[in-house]
Amino acid sequence: MGMQETEQKLMAQFYKEQDVRTKRDKLERFKRLNRFVTPGQVLFVGSSLMEQFPIHELAQGYDLPCKIYNRGVGGFTTGELLEVMDVCVYDLRPAHVFINIGTNDLNGPDYSQQALIGRYGQILQGIREHLPEAKVYVLAYYPVSTAVGDRLPYMKELLRHRTNERIRAANEAVRALAERSGAEFLDLNGPLYDENGELKAEYTIEGMHMYANGYMPVLEQLLPLLKTLP
Repeated sequence: MGMQETEQKLMAQFYKEQDVRTKRDKLERFKRLNRFVTPGQVLFVGSSLMEQFPIHELAQGYDLPCKIYNRGVGGFTTGELLEVMDVCVYDLRPAHVFINIGTNDLNGPDYSQQALIGRYGQILQGIREHLPEAKVYVLAYYPVSTAVGDRLPYMKELLRHRTNERIRAANEAVRALAERSGAEFLDLNGPLYDENGELKAEYTIEGMHMYANGYMPVLEQLLPLLKTLP
């Protein structure tokens, strides 16, 4: 093994371990923060696309009657969320749960839609069992922008797998799961599409995650509902 290959493997291992530490640290902070939440409020939970939703700042001017807590964790898959449902969901005892989880499951070449839906179903079942009175809203996965992502080597490779075609198919499967599970499926993607059916370039950081101006049209569609909660 050459020196360059060894360095690359060590660097990959470093980033992998750093990712584990970052997730662990966030969960520890959530555990301590959960002591101070108000039960019966609104919870946003999922992966980075939920974590990076600046819901508190964007909603400040709307005088919402509910408190909103965000327990998104960047990099989370459905399997990882399943392992920490107590910290990210149950301990907050929310009356309303908005979920966006599963896009990281789409990333690899070994992705299985059946496995994704199976794990997602366990998440929804767990909420029904632990929080039987809670109303659950399942958000559609947002589109991506290959036009932006192709400019960055690491994103170009990732978006070879997380394509808009794969996302659309997954959304249909999640929609059907929500219907079977008694959850409400919310497709808020309409204002996000460009003329090619991709995420608008001005909304995205690197083809996948969004700036605040991308989340604003999502919030605008949520406002009529949020104004009636809890």
